[in-house]
Amino acid sequence: MPRADLNDLAAFLAVAREGSFTKAAAQLGVSQSALSQTLRSLEARLGLRLLTRTTRSVSTTEAGERLLRAAGPRVDEIEAELAALGSLRDKPSGTIRITTHDHGVKAVLWPTLERFLPGYPDIKVEIVVQYGLTDIVAERYDAGVRSGEMVAKDMIAVRIGPDLRSAVVGSPSYFAGRPHPKSPQDLTAHVGINLRLPTHGGLYAWEFEKGRREVKVRVEGRLTFNTSPPMLDAALAGFGLAYLPDDDVADHVAAGRLVRVLADWCPPYSGYHLYYPSRRQPTPAFALLVEALRYRP
Repeated sequence: MPRADLNDLAAFLAVAREGSFTKAAAQLGVSQSALSQTLRSLEARLGLRLLTRTTRSVSTTEAGERLLRAAGPRVDEIEAELAALGSLRDKPSGTIRITTHDHGVKAVLWPTLERFLPGYPDIKVEIVVQYGLTDIVAERYDAGVRSGEMVAKDMIAVRIGPDLRSAVVGSPSYFAGRPHPKSPQDLTAHVGINLRLPTHGGLYAWEFEKGRREVKVRVEGRLTFNTSPPMLDAALAGFGLAYLPDDDVADHVAAGRLVRVLADWCPPYSGYHLYYPSRRQPTPAFALLVEALRYRP
């Protein structure tokens, strides 16, 4: 394939993935008109329409979708190999994209990055906070961070944090005149502050375990959020019970601002792991960050 076709293919992939000529042009560092002309030339040489354009959106045709599925992963592999050539340079460099949720950033990623980044000025890290489980290959992330129980078996997983625990908490004002729940089933008489997960669009069911018993409970309430920090604020303000990471609430419990219940139903579970595709060739920058994050009890 002529070099011009390879460049045009890269331009097509950028537009198809971004769904926008404006965003793709900014990513590639070219003008929108030049990018549009490149795509028209590619379509003319192939004799096929690859993109459907409207005034507000861009989408792939059947032929474009087929090209995206076939060529996208191969181009990504080539880019990864080219990035790996950075090992021939003295200073590791490049951008590392990681998907996680807000507690993962607070608990493991940021404490390490704060120490790591000053020593490697040519390494950039982009962290995208999202609660849904993301296809990190399709979304072009270098890695994801989730608890060990959530990592797919076909991924390389590196433990980067200790075991985790959840906690059910409410403010003293919330419990005024209300009995403390003694079992998960008692939560049906309480008000919950809920988390909506984007993966399925449903409310997260609170998970409990004691001995061999496992229980999931949905606690009705007036407030629902899609991240945990406002859930903590709502619990502190007395709007209900929240199901949150133990380390997020420990200081508030110790200070008496929150009351923890059902602690005996919240055992530890597998801590955070950094995961990435087994076929991925780690760049020097990525390998250094993995070692910096690796959990050492």
